[in-house]
Amino acid sequence: MNHIGIGQKLISKVEDVTPVVLRAMAGGSDRRLRDLVTSLVSHLHQFVIETKPTEAEFEYGLRWIAALGHHTNDFNNEVVLAADVLGISTLIDLINNDGMQGETMSALLGPFYRGESPLCASGDCIARSATPGPALHFSGRVVDVDGTPIEGAALDVWQASPVGLYENQDETQEDFNLRGRFRTDAEGRFHFVSVKPAGYPVPTDGPVGDLLRAQKRMPMRPAHIHFIVSAPGHKTLITQIFADSHEALVGDVVFGAKQQIVGDFVRHDATDPAYPGAEPPFYTCHYEFRLVEGVSSMPVPPISGKKG
Repeated sequence: MNHIGIGQKLISKVEDVTPVVLRAMAGGSDRRLRDLVTSLVSHLHQFVIETKPTEAEFEYGLRWIAALGHHTNDFNNEVVLAADVLGISTLIDLINNDGMQGETMSALLGPFYRGESPLCASGDCIARSATPGPALHFSGRVVDVDGTPIEGAALDVWQASPVGLYENQDETQEDFNLRGRFRTDAEGRFHFVSVKPAGYPVPTDGPVGDLLRAQKRMPMRPAHIHFIVSAPGHKTLITQIFADSHEALVGDVVFGAKQQIVGDFVRHDATDPAYPGAEPPFYTCHYEFRLVEGVSSMPVPPISGKKG
């Protein structure tokens, strides 16, 4: 237990607070926890000292933080969304994944990964309900940084409908619409059919939306498809393949777009024997994912269910 030492003065002025709090938190055997909390408290206290919030502002800030929890449930994770729009998720991503070993660049996970998507055969369509928009034939390979194919790599794929909603947000979409899991063949190849993604606004009906409106920020994300690519003996890649204009990429509300992971989405205005049954206009995209050696692990899904 922490006790005020004999002869130690009680707090009486602003300058007294931080040293006393840090001393109180200096115990414990977990050194990493101690370092994290010490830095967090030091920066938070300095922020308060510099900005001098009023009591009313402080109370509003606490209500905003509490509202993040109240708006987090099985189908919406407002806490992750807040970390995204504040740029924290992208900072964490870049600190832990610098892309300097020849691997594909990563991107933030986002708040709409469910996990447990249906396992699909190569070439399957992940549009499980009537979904507007031109068809997309997405193919690719999973290789290591030397270009050696990785057989049996798993790709977890998910995207929003062109109407701007993930299926867990939309009661009209089938469960797990535009979600699926695929395995690579002996040459590291995979292929699936979907619809071309479109840009969409992040949810704005909660405290994050209040913040964006107060900052006069647009809530838009550029068009993209999410991927988690994993294989034994390789570091799991969490990324997004983008399909949008430079203006949309620069305006990404969660600061997640990177030039290195913009895909080449090719429009086809005529039938093509390479894609039997594809009705024009349709799109194709081929992308090669490169993995580095490391530990294969999966993130904890921010959501677990579907609205309704």
